[in-house]
Amino acid sequence: MTFAATFKALSDPVRRDILNLLKKGRLSAGDIGAQFDMTGATISYHLKILKKADLVVESREKNYIYYELSTSVLEDLMVWLTDLKGDSHENQ
Repeated sequence: MTFAATFKALSDPVRRDILNLLKKGRLSAGDIGAQFDMTGATISYHLKILKKADLVVESREKNYIYYELSTSVLEDLMVWLTDLKGDSHENQ
């Protein structure tokens, strides 16, 4: 995981919407696709970008692929942003 891949993935509003859907729990690719007015191939592309950035993980069960949030990358990003911000009292 690189922050560049993470920020690229987060830069698209559709991918952010997918992440918001997954906050509620894991969903199949079909369930995710049903929430958008776009082709399955386009949804697959967005899911591929999110997977590459390690923001989601997939698991296969029979004929279905399920996606869920990978919170470790989000936690790493939050730690980095908090560290970047620094202590607000340090600069006063």
